[in-house]
Amino acid sequence: MAAISLALAYTLIHDRTTPDTIRLGTGVASVESKPVSAFDRSASSPKNQYDASSDETSLGSGEASFYGDELAGNRTASGEVFDPRQYTAAHRTLPLGSRVRVTNTRNGESVVVRINDRGPYHGGRVIDLSTAAARTIGLIQSGTGRVRLGLLAS
Repeated sequence: MAAISLALAYTLIHDRTTPDTIRLGTGVASVESKPVSAFDRSASSPKNQYDASSDETSLGSGEASFYGDELAGNRTASGEVFDPRQYTAAHRTLPLGSRVRVTNTRNGESVVVRINDRGPYHGGRVIDLSTAAARTIGLIQSGTGRVRLGLLAS
């Protein structure tokens, strides 16, 4: 599993054809964030069940948390300004610009986020979500929760 993840990460980093490539120092990068329903043509609502497809590679599961208004306006690792209303997330190793489906294993709700920051650096957490993403999958009340991650093909 680790070898597949590393190979996929290498491919994403070296693939210069992706429109999500962020070049630091050339201004504030931004990519429009969308809920899962915008990516999944079969979705009947923004809150849909996890549905792995051939265009998605499982990254496993773990604990997720979220960060919100207290960091609004700060620069992320990608160079863009953090906006808690966008569907973004922080991950320690995935290439910036990667799109990841995050599914709350407790309720089956999922959201697609774009990795634009590094972290989390607390506990054994695997991903830090923006407030909007955490709200979409029902993590606001608890603050953390178990999630499944799936890397979406560009």
